[in-house]
Amino acid sequence: MNAVRRKKLMWVMFTLAGAAIAVVLVLYAIGQQTDYYFDATAISQGEAPQDKRIRAGGMVVAGSVQRAPDDPLSVQFAITDFAATVPVTYQGILPDLFAENSGVVATGKMQGETFVAGEVLAKHDENYMPPEVAKSMKENNRTRVMPLSEQYNPAQPIHETQTLQQ
Repeated sequence: MNAVRRKKLMWVMFTLAGAAIAVVLVLYAIGQQTDYYFDATAISQGEAPQDKRIRAGGMVVAGSVQRAPDDPLSVQFAITDFAATVPVTYQGILPDLFAENSGVVATGKMQGETFVAGEVLAKHDENYMPPEVAKSMKENNRTRVMPLSEQYNPAQPIHETQTLQQ
């Protein structure tokens, strides 16, 4: 093989190796940023991994919000999907729309039986529910678990769609 072909082959090999390394690094970074969603039932059954960042969602249980007397930023509450309940601790300022009997999605880690949240997201109006929470609540509703909250309203079709017959 002459010198010119050898040089071109080396450039092609280095380019392919660099592209392969770049793809591996991108896939690794995406995998590290992925947060899997678990509802309260899955968490209480032990399906959620310990000490790995996950998202947990559900409705805030009425009467469960407790603030520490010595630290106003330390909050404990419970979330439910009306089949199971999971205790949550959070250190920080809660969103203005955070309230009992409203939907939340929290990002954090499981530590034992308690979910330690690093971020809490609340719904933005009285008709909104995070898609993950609504899906898990509808699945629980199919198993005849009726929600106790007045704010949970499964989606109702507005009208029937009719097709034109020829």
